[in-house]
Amino acid sequence: MNGQRPIVGISSGDPAGIGPEVTVKALNDRRIYDLCRPLVVSDAGVVADAVRFSGLDLSVRAVSSPEEGKYKYGVVDVLDLHNMPREELRYKTATPAQGKASFEYIARNIALAMEGRVHATVTGPINKAAVNSAGFHYAGHTEIYADLTKTRDYTMMLADGAFRVAHVSTHVSLRRACDLVKKERVLKVIELSCNALKKMGIASPRIAVAGLNPHSGEGGLFGDEEITEIIPAIAEAQAAGLNVEGPVPPDTVFPKMAGGKFDVVVVMYHDQGHIPIKLKGFTFDEKTGQMGAVAGVNITLGLPIIRVSVDHGTAFEIAGEGRANPHSMIDSVELAAWLAKE
Repeated sequence: MNGQRPIVGISSGDPAGIGPEVTVKALNDRRIYDLCRPLVVSDAGVVADAVRFSGLDLSVRAVSSPEEGKYKYGVVDVLDLHNMPREELRYKTATPAQGKASFEYIARNIALAMEGRVHATVTGPINKAAVNSAGFHYAGHTEIYADLTKTRDYTMMLADGAFRVAHVSTHVSLRRACDLVKKERVLKVIELSCNALKKMGIASPRIAVAGLNPHSGEGGLFGDEEITEIIPAIAEAQAAGLNVEGPVPPDTVFPKMAGGKFDVVVVMYHDQGHIPIKLKGFTFDEKTGQMGAVAGVNITLGLPIIRVSVDHGTAFEIAGEGRANPHSMIDSVELAAWLAKE
């Protein structure tokens, strides 16, 4: 990059959700332009409408390549894919056309990163039903990235400051998640987490591994996955010199991390990690019936490119109203820019 600010490609998510709104609100923060050159991969009309209903004093500039971007505060550079005409946009609604558009934003952003034309990628929220109805059969962003980058070993890490969780499995049924707790997979997630934290500047990451069962199985009384799969993975990681502890009972491991004992917890399934991270980073306003603060980011580990995402959904219920909180998008762009400089 020759000392230049990295180009961060931002796929704006489902056009009918809050993705375009939180994107333009993030780019209304002057600090973003001090850190990177943000390029929105979307439709210029969709982005312009988000600027309009958000009441922002920003202009939108359509470009056909990253090299055409001006990357100056006050002007939002949009790699315009011309696939979602403004008159066909339906806020708050999942449609195949909008699902197709959101997938194409992601795919173009990934291609640009693989070509080295953007130095990191950030993703806005998509609607999985809309994407699948458009014929793209993926469980979520993470699986799209893994497929399009031909990545076999990967995992999702959620982070809110120093509170981090990395997942052995994510978008599968709870019954299937138990079957996926295998020594090789647990060890791989430990290794991916360790490598990621070292890239984030933590020289010797302190890694906790959560148990799967209540009380981490209580010596086999409540299940034997800890004995047969998790403990052997921990032992192998420790033998390789990694600073790993566990299996720690799931009901106590998160307070310990919050208190500073660990840098990350390797969790066994989706909700085991998502619930504590969102309890920490999300707040609900009873008066408005909406989320207030929405903090935290999603990082895909193991990819050949950088991918950071907001840690929230499309929030169709408030889409198009200018009320969405951009905190998570700001955090995502900042982290992506920082990782791209390393």
